[in-house]
Amino acid sequence: MSTFSHRTRTWPASDSDAIELSDTGKQQEQPQLVHDAQLEAEHQAKLFDAQIHKMKKERRFFVKARFLFPLGILLGILLGFVLIQPSDLQDIHSNLLLIMEEYDISLKIPDIDLSRVESEWRRFRSNIPEVWKLNNDGREFQVGEAMKARGLTAHYPIVLVPGIVSTGLESWSTSPDYRTFFRAKMWGGFNMVSQVTFNRDKWISAMMLDPVTGLDPPGAKIRAAEGIGAASSFMTGYWLWSKIVENLAVVDYDTNNLHLAPYDWRLSMWNLEERDGYFSRLKSTIEGFKKRQGKKTVIAAHSMGSTVMLYFFKWVESPEHGGGGPDWVENHIESYITIAGTHLGVAKAMAAFLSGEMKDTVQMNPAGAYVLERFFSRKERQRLFCSWAGSASMWIKGGTDIWGDASWAPDDEPESSHTHGELIAFRQVAMPLSAHGITPSVEPAQNMTADEASTWILERTPSTFQKMLWANYSFGIERNVKVLKKNALDPRKWTNPLEVQLPNAPSMKIICVYGHGKETERSYWYARGPHEYDESFVDVEHSTCTDPTDKCSHTPRPPLDMPFSRMNRIDADYTHETTTPKVRNGVKMGEGDGTVSLLSLGAMCVEGWKRPRWNPGGIKVTTVELPHQPAPNIPRGGANTSDHVDILGSTGLNELILKVATGAGHEVEDRFVSRIQEFARRVRWD
Repeated sequence: MSTFSHRTRTWPASDSDAIELSDTGKQQEQPQLVHDAQLEAEHQAKLFDAQIHKMKKERRFFVKARFLFPLGILLGILLGFVLIQPSDLQDIHSNLLLIMEEYDISLKIPDIDLSRVESEWRRFRSNIPEVWKLNNDGREFQVGEAMKARGLTAHYPIVLVPGIVSTGLESWSTSPDYRTFFRAKMWGGFNMVSQVTFNRDKWISAMMLDPVTGLDPPGAKIRAAEGIGAASSFMTGYWLWSKIVENLAVVDYDTNNLHLAPYDWRLSMWNLEERDGYFSRLKSTIEGFKKRQGKKTVIAAHSMGSTVMLYFFKWVESPEHGGGGPDWVENHIESYITIAGTHLGVAKAMAAFLSGEMKDTVQMNPAGAYVLERFFSRKERQRLFCSWAGSASMWIKGGTDIWGDASWAPDDEPESSHTHGELIAFRQVAMPLSAHGITPSVEPAQNMTADEASTWILERTPSTFQKMLWANYSFGIERNVKVLKKNALDPRKWTNPLEVQLPNAPSMKIICVYGHGKETERSYWYARGPHEYDESFVDVEHSTCTDPTDKCSHTPRPPLDMPFSRMNRIDADYTHETTTPKVRNGVKMGEGDGTVSLLSLGAMCVEGWKRPRWNPGGIKVTTVELPHQPAPNIPRGGANTSDHVDILGSTGLNELILKVATGAGHEVEDRFVSRIQEFARRVRWD
C-alpha cells in the first residue's frame, strides 16, 4: 500500500480563491511529497536489508567458514601424503633453516632424527593403490616395453617441443629486488605456488614483460629452464612430457638422441631468437644429430609448440635469418608430429585478452570465484596476458572465412539456436544485479563475428599491446600463390598457416594427432556493465598511437585523469543446457579437446594443407583423432584420455610417437572419430 496520503478534491468559490488555494496547496504538498518519498526509500532499504540477511541465514553449510576451514586442512594433509616423497623428510630441517636465514629469523631449532618417520612414511605410501598416485598410475614404461618386445629400437633422433606454460621458468636476476628469487622456479613447481601466495606483487612484476620492448623489465631476468626436466612435470605429481620420455627411454633413447627444446613462452617469436637465440640453437642441435648419426630428426610439438615450429621452418629457410636454404627442412626433418596444435588460434585467448577470463574462471563455484578475484583479479590477469607477446600467437586466424559470420559457422550443429559465427554476442535483456557483480546492459549491443570481435578487443587493449601485435603477427588468409611466396620473407606471417606455405619437403611427413570428445569453449555471451577504472587507458607517453602510419587502433581515449572504460565480462549468469549450442556460464560450448576447438586442431590437416597453394611440396599429411574416454577412477583419466594436456600420457599418443621414432611410422594411418572432414569442407578456403 502506498505511503502517499489521500487528498479530497474541493472546488473554490471564485477564481481568486482558486488561485489562492492552489498556491497554498502547492506549498503544503511539496514538503509532504518529500517526506513521503523519504519514507518510501527507507521502506525499500529495510526490505533490501531483510533480503540480504535472509540470504546470509540461508547460506548452505558447505560454503560457511566452519566447513571450509577444516576441509582446507584435510585437503592439505592429503596433498602432503600424495606429493611428499619419503626422502624429502630428511631435508625438512635444512630447508627450514634456509628459509629462516633468508627472512632473517633468529630461532634455534633442535636437530631431530626423522629416519623413523621416513621409514613409516615409506611403508604408508607403499600401501596406497597405484591409481591414486598422481604421478604414477601403473602405466609407466608399458608402451615402451610393448614396442621393445616387437624388436623396435631407437632409429631417428627426436626433438620434443613443449606448449605454452609447459616450460618451467627460473630467475637469473641478481638485482636487490629480485635476488631472493635467484635460480628459483618462477613458473612451475611448488616454489611458484609459494611466491604467488606470499609474494604476489613481486612475482607479477618479475613475470610481466616490458610493454614496449617485450623483453625483461628493469631488474628482472627470467629464463627458460634447461634440460629434459624443464617440461617433464609442471610440479611434483603433475606430469607433462615424463610419460613420453619414460617410454622413449625403454627403446634406447637418452640425451644423445633425445632433446627437449624448452623456451620462454612469454616472448614473441622474434624475441625468442633476439634474446635467447632459440632458433639458432635448435637448428644447431638438429644439424648435430644429422652429422653424428647420419639420420634426419623427428619433431614432436605440443599445443603452441606447433606454432613455434611453423615459424622455425620459415626462419631456418630464410636467407636473412637461419640461412639454411630451401632444402634444409627436406634434408634434416624426417617427420613432424603436431600434438593438439593451435594452428588456427584459440577462442579462450580472445576472452583472456579482453577481460582476463575463460571457461575455467567463470565456471568456478562462487566461493572460488570470489577468492580468485580478490587474490588475482581479472584486470591483473588481463595485464599479465597482454604483456606476454608469445600468447598472442594464439589469436584466432582467418576471420569469418574460417570461423563463420553472423548467419553461419562451419561447425554449427543442425537446428542451432545461435551460430558460433558470432564469436561474441550480447543478450538484449535487462537483468538484476548478478552474483558475479555485473548488470547486463539494456542498451543495444552489436553481436560480433571473428573479424569484428578482433577489432573490438584490440581497441580495448593498451596501445603498446596493439603495436606489439602488429609488429609480430598477422591473422588473415592469403590465397594468391605469388603473395604466399613473398610472405616467406615476412616474419610477421610465419605463425599463420593461412599466410605461408609449408616447406618444399616432399619426403617429410606431417602427422596431426589430437583428442576429441571433450566440451570446448567456442564462442561467448558477454554482458556490458557500468564504467570502471581501467589502467590500460594510462599508457606510457612514448608508446601511444600518434603516428598515423602506425597500425594501432585509434580509439578515443578519455582524459588521463579519468581513465575509465566500460566493463565487459562473460555473462556468467547465463546457462542453458538444453539449447544448441549448449551454454554454460556464458560460454557457448563446441567440439574439441577441452582447450582448443576442433576447427583449429584439424581443419588445416584434413583440408587446408591438402591444397597445393599452402603445401607446394605435396607433403603427406596424416590425421589421427583420439577419442576422449577417461577412466573415472583415475585422477587424470588414464590410458585413454585425450584432454589437451593429459593426452601427453595417453597410450595412443605414446604408441604413435614411438612408432615414428623407431622407424615404424608407416603403420600410422588416418583415423577419424569426429566430423572434422565435414566441418573443414564448409570452410571458405577459396
